Amino acid sequence: MKTTKYSWKKLKWGDLATLEYGKGLRGYQNTEGTYPVYGTNGQIGWHKEPLCHKHGIIIGRKGAYRGIHYSSKPFFVIDTAFYLNPITDSFDVKWAYYQLLDFDINSLDSGSAIPSTSRDAFYQIRVNLPPLSTQRKIASILSAYDDLIEKNTRRIKILEEMAQAIYKEWFVNFRFPGHEKVKMVESELGLIPKGWEVKKLGEIIEIQKGKKANNIFDLPKNNAIPYLLIDGLKNRSFLYTDDAKQVVANKNDIIMVMDGASSGQVFIGSYGFVGSTLATFRVKRDVILSQYLLFHFLRDNYKAISDNNVGSAIPHANKEFITSMKIIIPSSKINETFDVFARHIFNQIDTLGQKNTVLRHTRDLLLPKLISGEIDVEKLNMEDSINEEGVQRN
Repeated sequence: MKTTKYSWKKLKWGDLATLEYGKGLRGYQNTEGTYPVYGTNGQIGWHKEPLCHKHGIIIGRKGAYRGIHYSSKPFFVIDTAFYLNPITDSFDVKWAYYQLLDFDINSLDSGSAIPSTSRDAFYQIRVNLPPLSTQRKIASILSAYDDLIEKNTRRIKILEEMAQAIYKEWFVNFRFPGHEKVKMVESELGLIPKGWEVKKLGEIIEIQKGKKANNIFDLPKNNAIPYLLIDGLKNRSFLYTDDAKQVVANKNDIIMVMDGASSGQVFIGSYGFVGSTLATFRVKRDVILSQYLLFHFLRDNYKAISDNNVGSAIPHANKEFITSMKIIIPSSKINETFDVFARHIFNQIDTLGQKNTVLRHTRDLLLPKLISGEIDVEKLNMEDSINEEGVQRN
């Protein structure tokens, strides 16, 4: 049933808000700050001071793929993005976030060498503005899905922290099962357990740089696979492509960000077409596990990689530096023991990730119908809720 929209106002975004530039910032990769820092592809760190002193919307300004993001608390925006500054109280900010998600922001291009969002073009975007009460109902329905996604994301983070704690105990502090009976010996990286060895990363991994997909879809189609970009890997929410014969990551490959402010950041467990700012790291032989390699990068090595970036305007991870990095290879017995633990943890993470995929897919199907008024929110019972699989229950 289509809602009667006689009270919906036809406006432009220029009537409702301005786009404010972010600012250059260094040192935001640390976790000591209170306020999230956003770039064109989402949150990239933390800072001690906010640029925007209330909750709000971040809009990608530069890059081949520019995203729309929402912060529920004051935040900082770097100079690759804008933030939305309301000039009227006639709209709900959370509703505006969903309204902008329903628009292809990447279609706004300034025409410069680097794809970028044009503020003038943004101000001309047409908006059908419902009454404020309707906006809030729409935002409440869609937020229910996002709240469950966030809950699962927090559970994923706890599992990842558990795995990192075990990694540190076994492979940094060397307090692995049976360590009392193993002698420590000298190596080029200091004392290590006897039977373990040191190798260069270039000896045990293959690196393949990703490419830009020719065809990109918002939802899966026949023969389409996930298109892996930074934002999707962070949130487990993917675009799709049918360019399956290009650079494809397998489930156990490490994926590293190679270009931009997040270079050196790593992910695991995603199958799909690898975007041009990323690269796959595939273990050549069964010397170590992908999970072990992931935690190796997640520790101080992330900072070492970012500190040795090359390029001036846009930083790039230095492949030669990465392949020259040295890594401790544990004994096969400890490797296998950690494999059992790590697979159990990552299976749970994968299950939660799949639930989030279903939730996002359902939300994304509802979003355009709610924003356009095709679904009349006045007919919906706001006391209803949804379960963790995204199914509405009465």
